[in-house]
Amino acid sequence: MIPWIVIGSVAALLTMFGFVPQILKMYRTKLVHDVSVLTLFQFSAGVFLWAIYGYAIQDPVVVGANIVSFATLVVALILYYHYRRRTP
Repeated sequence: MIPWIVIGSVAALLTMFGFVPQILKMYRTKLVHDVSVLTLFQFSAGVFLWAIYGYAIQDPVVVGANIVSFATLVVALILYYHYRRRTP
């Protein structure tokens, strides 16, 4: 039986770095025409609220994972707005 902490840790890692491949693609190609800014904002709002929830229930894992997720999404949004005027 896999301990729940392992499952939770793997889930947190996948979530925290889920947008890194998209960030790397945006950075390498300097193109964002195929990126949904609405999705980036939606996920940003969701992980921000999860971080607040984690703080309210005093769960440092939930807080930490969602702060890292939020930070990666902020990077994605910065790249989106930086490269949005470029055309393929």
